[in-house]
Amino acid sequence: MLKQERVVIDAVSPQINCGEFFIKRVVNQYINVDAHVLVDGHDVIAASVLYKHEKERKWNEVRMHHVVNDEWSASFVVEKQGFYDYKVQGWVDYALNWQHGIERKIDDNQHVKSELLEGITYLKPIVKKATKEEQDYLNYCIDCFQNEEKYNEAIQEAQSHALHDIFMKYPEKHLSNESKVLRVYVDRKKALFSTWYEFFPRSASQNEGEHGTFKDCERLLPRIAEMGFDTLYFPPIHPIGEVNRKGKNNTTDAKEGDVGSAWGIGSKYGGHKDIHPKLGTVEDFKSLIKKAKDLGIEVAMDYALQAAPDHPWVKDHPDWFKWRPDGTVQYAENPPKKYQDILPIYWESKDYKNLWKECLDVLMYWIDCGIQVFRVDNPHTKPYYFWNWIIAEIKKQYPDVLFLAEAFTKPKVMQQLAKQGYTQSYTYFTWRNTKHELMEYMTELTQTDQREYMRPNFWPNTPDINPYHLQGANESKYIQRYVLAATLSSNIGIYGPVFEQQIDDAIPGKEEYYMSEKFEVKHYNWDVQNKLTAIISKVNTIRHQHEALQQTNNIKFCHIENNNLLAYYKWNDSKTDELLIIVSLEQYYLQQGTVQLPLQDLAVNAGQQITVTDLVTGSSYNWHNEWNFIELHPTLPFHIFKINK
Repeated sequence: MLKQERVVIDAVSPQINCGEFFIKRVVNQYINVDAHVLVDGHDVIAASVLYKHEKERKWNEVRMHHVVNDEWSASFVVEKQGFYDYKVQGWVDYALNWQHGIERKIDDNQHVKSELLEGITYLKPIVKKATKEEQDYLNYCIDCFQNEEKYNEAIQEAQSHALHDIFMKYPEKHLSNESKVLRVYVDRKKALFSTWYEFFPRSASQNEGEHGTFKDCERLLPRIAEMGFDTLYFPPIHPIGEVNRKGKNNTTDAKEGDVGSAWGIGSKYGGHKDIHPKLGTVEDFKSLIKKAKDLGIEVAMDYALQAAPDHPWVKDHPDWFKWRPDGTVQYAENPPKKYQDILPIYWESKDYKNLWKECLDVLMYWIDCGIQVFRVDNPHTKPYYFWNWIIAEIKKQYPDVLFLAEAFTKPKVMQQLAKQGYTQSYTYFTWRNTKHELMEYMTELTQTDQREYMRPNFWPNTPDINPYHLQGANESKYIQRYVLAATLSSNIGIYGPVFEQQIDDAIPGKEEYYMSEKFEVKHYNWDVQNKLTAIISKVNTIRHQHEALQQTNNIKFCHIENNNLLAYYKWNDSKTDELLIIVSLEQYYLQQGTVQLPLQDLAVNAGQQITVTDLVTGSSYNWHNEWNFIELHPTLPFHIFKINK
């Protein structure tokens, strides 16, 4: 059926893959919508963004404003969790078109009696919708427009702001057109701002040689809270397989007493819905979750979809694994790494529906125990559409649940996982070390469409990755890496106490920890306090006090004349919190440079005084110039300046 349309709506943003995937926000964030809206000829057009929450029936409307060259823009705030729909609507606005035309004719000293009578046809339909005060005004205009004796009053009102405002308030959307409906998923704030601390619960005991328990972990909660962490992530807490169990340092010949890898899940003691008997009971785990919550900490679990050879799944559901002609299953591999203690799941199994249901039931079980955050192990080795389904199923019932993708893999794979629904993602920050690398990577994350769907989580180290630049590094380097992670990204994490105690022995030539905790119980002095723990605590406190650091995308790099100094400006959406961060990338020697302030972004003029206050030392400086001298020493290789104008 033919439909008469004139208004063209094009290039609506933000949208991902032409609307195939939803964009992401957290509660109370803005969505800035841009579109090209145009019409043939010279008629005046108007446009709006229409939006509504998935549980609302009525569309909300915010008028767009013309920016330049047929480009229109508007913003709206998402106030509730869940899905919002949004679309752009455009129309020929004949009332505004009439007002624009009569203004030009009056300016040209033309007599506009006929045009005034035409204007009445645009006023009468509005009278029925208007307030009493507006009705009185409109009736007055109608009277003037048709009364020759009131011609001077009529041409004044025809051009008035008051009439223009009424036309804007009550538009007649003639020949309107709409874009297709796009979607945004809105999470709770923690999706955007979180501070993770990872440790192995089995290494939490005070006594050397003893397997830690959840009760031992409870003892450590105040320390983690005092350091400013709000998320405590545990590697898998399930029973560990005994068949092909790994020995210390990843050897294939486990000795008596070797505990194996926590990721070799499943044994005679149970599988993914069970707890390692030496850690405690389900009741102990629930107690830990509650006590952590009382301190402002959420416990995050590892969700690793794989099985040890003696996992109950192998016997009860053999179709979930791919058997070779000799009756064995090929163990997991990620060349050159080999995981003889792990069997990969066969995702092409004919029994895939029951497999998927069991994977969902595992999540439901732990959610019922009080878990709302999951770190997912190697998600890129499972089907993308499986993740799309299972995350959507969880979010329907439990919108507070968050998923972190542990996927140190190819860029497009990481991006696809984010598109399919992952809340956060590990990143390449772990290997970005130079000024150029950091600026290039942050630009990619924040200035491309990745900003709309991929929330980075910056980790300086993990149990799997002991990066070369931390091996043998001094205290200054560790401070530098933490500050970079904590101020570049709003989501960060560390593997401790290895990080803050600078335990960095490595397997020669590899980015792996020597005698890795992944394969043995470690004993730590958890009472250690040093400069690094003090800096971490202070920086985390600053992060919680300043909204500029509770988001990632609002960042602009500032020119500074030293390649060992990185400077960047960060702000919150309302620009009520503005920070200037400067970090030295040199761990041994003092660095000096001159930083250029982003005067236009700060809305200050050259020569106007601004005051910068170092949030770590408390020192304040009055700057009057665009370029300002900076000096950083390895003992404190950074500034976090609060900008006051």
